Amino acid sequence: MHEDGNGGGPASGVDQEFLSLERELTVLLRRARANQGEMAREVHPDLEPAAYGLLIRLEECGRQRATELAGYIGVGKATMSRQLRALEDLGLIAREPDPADGRAWLVDLTDEGRTRVRRVRDARRVRYVSQLAHWDRGEVAELARLLHQLNLGMEQPR
Repeated sequence: MHEDGNGGGPASGVDQEFLSLERELTVLLRRARANQGEMAREVHPDLEPAAYGLLIRLEECGRQRATELAGYIGVGKATMSRQLRALEDLGLIAREPDPADGRAWLVDLTDEGRTRVRRVRDARRVRYVSQLAHWDRGEVAELARLLHQLNLGMEQPR
């Protein structure tokens, strides 16, 4: 029998489901971190893995304020400024003053940044197609739907 982690009796079926979810997410996140580092290096050898998510966000949503990016990624202003400066130094992004608020900056991918990000994302999609070729397309769609639902739920304040 499994303990519930609190020194109590056997864990209920629901607890086992959540323990199983936690275990699988741990494996997925460990692999995702490793893949993020690999994909960052493919975009540019000097790109920090954490900055890869910024590039993806800009590629998907277009130009944004630095404060919006910081909120989305979940980092402070100083960390965001450092990451944006590094991306700008690599020629992957450009910053310009926000015409609606002269104190704010708008950030966007450069043409070079957009080309590099798309190349890496296309290669990653090819890998997913290959790795999941034995899956039914409906299963892939269902997994994407469930992960989206999970991500939305985790964005809600606790």
